[in-house]
Amino acid sequence: MSDTTSSDQASTVIPFTAPEPLSQIQSVKHPRVLAVANQKGGVGKTTTAINLGTALAAIGEEVLIIDLDPQGNASTGLGIDRASRLHSTYDVLVGETSLRDAIVATAVPRLHLAPSTLDLSGLELEIGQARDRAFRLRAALAPLGTVAAGQIKFTYVLVDCPPSLNLLTINAMAAANAILVPLQCEFFALEGLSQLLKTVESVKKQLNPDLTIHGIVLTMYDARNNLSGQVVADVREFMGPKVYDTIIPRNVRVSEAPSYGKPVLVYDLKCSGSEAYLRLATEIIQREKELASGGGKVA
Repeated sequence: MSDTTSSDQASTVIPFTAPEPLSQIQSVKHPRVLAVANQKGGVGKTTTAINLGTALAAIGEEVLIIDLDPQGNASTGLGIDRASRLHSTYDVLVGETSLRDAIVATAVPRLHLAPSTLDLSGLELEIGQARDRAFRLRAALAPLGTVAAGQIKFTYVLVDCPPSLNLLTINAMAAANAILVPLQCEFFALEGLSQLLKTVESVKKQLNPDLTIHGIVLTMYDARNNLSGQVVADVREFMGPKVYDTIIPRNVRVSEAPSYGKPVLVYDLKCSGSEAYLRLATEIIQREKELASGGGKVA
């Protein structure tokens, strides 16, 4: 009798179900967006974006590099071949796909990429008359402030800009918290910097009042060349504390690495270029802490 009763009771028991999650989507701190920009070509923008991103990932940050250069050198330099670029930053900016759908993983842990294709070169013709043409990237980045289950919480976004002050660069500046300027240690360095600073001021007035110069990183420094030393002194005198202490030396391993589809920190961790980018990443993190506490050097 007791066995039958127990069996009847068991059959009428309604099992507890797992509680529904309060929300599948979580609000997170929006990643810091740094545009790596200089209208001059050959100053080390892409090299800086790739290797700074790798260095930040190596010290524990979740990093996204957005390739906004139609040449796609950042994509190639991170080993993402054209066949693997199913969605690109062009697709994102014309509204055909979301930024998260365009992101691909790289061989470097915690480093991801939104790749570029040559289609970007025609973007200005396509959206040049649109009212929101300068804010396409800002709109694409906005959803990174929330994450669903399994999605990456990016802490830094580095935007690799093309070597010109066109609509792509304007989109990067309108979306960025700050600009990181690579500056080659060459004769006309300050002349190019002056033009860039005028553009930054214009973007601040019209599109992004919170935009700042995060810092200037001197690249391709050759200690054997007296001109390099003079450029460093001139830039430090002109820009003061906005110039990072870290200087990126001219280094053959840094130049070789992209042809293997690798950041130099993966290609040769112990070379002088790798060590410099690790120092730069540490310096940027320190500057970020100073900014957060209200005592930063960025203006």
